[in-house]
Amino acid sequence: MDKTASHKLERDKRYIHRDVSWLSFNYRVLQEAKDPNVPLFERMKFLAIYSSNLDEFFRVRIANHKALLRAGKKTREDIDFDPEEILVQCLDIVNIQQEEFSSIQENIFKELKKEGTNILRRKDLNKEQIDFVEEYFQDALIPYVQPVLLIKGKVKPFLNNGSIYLVADMTDLDDNSTQYGIVTIPSNDTPRFVELPPSNPKQRDIIILDDIVRHTIRYIFPGYKISDTYSVKLTRDAELYIDDEYSGNLISKIKKSINKRNVGPASRLIYDRKTPEEIINYLQKSFDLSDYDLLPEGRYHNNSNLFSFPTEGLEKHMDTVLTPVNYPRFENRRSIFDEIEKSDHLLYFPFHSYEPVIQFFEDAAVDKTVTHIKVIQYRVAAKSRIMDALRKAVNNGKQVTVFIEIKARFDEEANLQWGEVLEKEGVKVVYSLPGIKVHSKMALVRRVVKGVAKVYSYLSTGNFNEITANIYTDFGLFTFNPDINEECLNLIKFLESKKLEAFEFKHLGVGTYNLKPLLKSLVKTEIKNAEKGKPAKIFLKMNSLQDQEMIKLLYKASNAGVSIRLIVRGICSLVPGIKNQSENIEVTSIVDRFLEHARVFIFHNNGKEKLYLSSADWMTRNLHRRIETMFPIYDKKLHRIIKVIMQFQIDDNVKARVIGHKFENTYKETDSTLAIRSQLETYAFIKREMERLK
Repeated sequence: MDKTASHKLERDKRYIHRDVSWLSFNYRVLQEAKDPNVPLFERMKFLAIYSSNLDEFFRVRIANHKALLRAGKKTREDIDFDPEEILVQCLDIVNIQQEEFSSIQENIFKELKKEGTNILRRKDLNKEQIDFVEEYFQDALIPYVQPVLLIKGKVKPFLNNGSIYLVADMTDLDDNSTQYGIVTIPSNDTPRFVELPPSNPKQRDIIILDDIVRHTIRYIFPGYKISDTYSVKLTRDAELYIDDEYSGNLISKIKKSINKRNVGPASRLIYDRKTPEEIINYLQKSFDLSDYDLLPEGRYHNNSNLFSFPTEGLEKHMDTVLTPVNYPRFENRRSIFDEIEKSDHLLYFPFHSYEPVIQFFEDAAVDKTVTHIKVIQYRVAAKSRIMDALRKAVNNGKQVTVFIEIKARFDEEANLQWGEVLEKEGVKVVYSLPGIKVHSKMALVRRVVKGVAKVYSYLSTGNFNEITANIYTDFGLFTFNPDINEECLNLIKFLESKKLEAFEFKHLGVGTYNLKPLLKSLVKTEIKNAEKGKPAKIFLKMNSLQDQEMIKLLYKASNAGVSIRLIVRGICSLVPGIKNQSENIEVTSIVDRFLEHARVFIFHNNGKEKLYLSSADWMTRNLHRRIETMFPIYDKKLHRIIKVIMQFQIDDNVKARVIGHKFENTYKETDSTLAIRSQLETYAFIKREMERLK
């Protein structure tokens, strides 16, 4: 059982606070790290993912609760909840999870040792390794260690966000007084894992950078006797607080906010749980920290660095490579656009190769009939063939317009840089709308063929990012449908002009426009059908479900007899399985090697099924304060493919967890004697489908 189950539900037991639910999701990530059926190296990666997730959670969500607490206000989205109560719940949950994290990490290190990879501490080193470590310190670390003596009331060093430090408990050899020092562990400048001369030629010996600094700290503080050292890390508030600003120069404000991000107020001081209380008290006073800012962890912090753990000798302990499947209908074709004119095309990444999306832009850049390219960009890869194709298109005389959302959290700076690069090449760049995030993922290409204008659209549940396309599951649709294309043009026209004209969307659901009313209408239709004794079913797959109005409507549908099946990867504020509230609602979550990112909504509609793909989760921010796109799948063949893939997820009895009101996170069991792991089933299915298309 998930130990986080011990905390209580909120007062009316109708909603789980989003942050409490998110921590339950992150525990599902931790479950993958302790699952013995997951390859050993992949288990380390899940530790890294868990750690990285938690860092962002503290920098954004916990920082938000503390800001609200300081302001004496309740949370904006969940006004019935006390931010202090939620803060205490979250910290209690994290403390429990961190203890389990340390235990899992220790077990993984033990298993690595069985496989011939030893993680050594400084007291484990032989003479040759000690010489190596001391030479490594002199050659590679001295420029970065930055030692500082802590003098109460006088010296208060600035701790960089996310950096690891060692606090040294020392005795001054001159006057025998107790003194504390602090020194940087330069993991941002040098490798975190350093390979040592092996003590056994058949094995590998590795030392963590922290322990090299521990071993050599006596050289850093001459004149002091070092009693012990303890690692600490400070996390700073990363929220920009600009979402609701409606005036002024937004780009300038974001640039200034980015510069302030790494010097924001402390949201967490992580410390080794073995640190003596007197040192913790000293640090707390030195850095003006509250009790809420203190979080005990294990010996090592910044465990997201486990992504860079040396892989040599661990190849057999990695996931089997699933090579993305090529899409035959676009291969060796004279023009991708001619194929799109014939029929709609659906891709599902990372099972399909991402090449067709790149091809869409690269073909448009050189096709002499193409006149315009328009794209909405949320997150982009640092090295992007898509961005390169847009630059090439401008140089070839195409009119290229790119809407760039510069409020994409932690990608603001990268998006601004790409915007500047594109503008220099002649691309028309349109930046964020004040007060609203643009989260749609779409692109349009216009051609003029023999005097006839033609428009082609690509709509997706995921970003135009070649890197994340290899690890996020997302659907992408190429279409020549004139009704959808016209509405896509209207949406982009709005983003370009920043004037919300009286566009009527009959096919697309557009966030802040008609998306929520459309979703409510679709649910209400199922309620009416159920009340008339007709079959009524709803299937929803999304990342997060938090909007209380939509949850209330799902409760109403459940009470009317609508069968509701939800697959929610992350936040789920809905409380399932409660009599006279949600007894007809079943919720599962799938955490596996690829991040489940697609949003799929299916409504029975009395047998005339309606199926939509979407960029939007059912969160208040997505339905009220974001430009999102929900698009229908009209092609019956593609409709069938999506339903087959979703059925794999419904039947998953390997990686699916049951989401209940007690936060058990138990693995789903079915009557099937066959192990069904939806991502592997999906890959095999797509391979079969693509063979059939050849």
